[in-house]
Amino acid sequence: MELTHTRLLVDNYKECFLFYRDILGFEVAWGDENSNYADFKFNGATLGIFERKQMVQAIGGEYSPEALKTDRTVLVFKVANVENSYQKLNKKVTFITEPKEQEDWGIKVAHFRDPAGNLIEIYENLDNM
Repeated sequence: MELTHTRLLVDNYKECFLFYRDILGFEVAWGDENSNYADFKFNGATLGIFERKQMVQAIGGEYSPEALKTDRTVLVFKVANVENSYQKLNKKVTFITEPKEQEDWGIKVAHFRDPAGNLIEIYENLDNM
């Protein structure tokens, strides 16, 4: 696995996008203030921000802006093949989503949690399939 970036899950996407772009001066690598997802590059690292409601829906949860015990961060790992990684890891972790194509996102993904409950995503780009 290759850790590609950290993703913050936010309820105020546009405000956060403008903060990271305009206040902190991070270079936008993908997305804009209306895309509900963006990647910023800085010092060799990537920070993603994503509308939390969409992430909650992607893993089959129920969204509430007031919920305190909901995901705010996702560790994102790029793998060569999601199906193969799923088969290997499925014996060791409990997946909360099976591998599925997210055509709007351009990736194939699966999700599970670490022992502390942190959300982890494995993905591969669809153009590699």
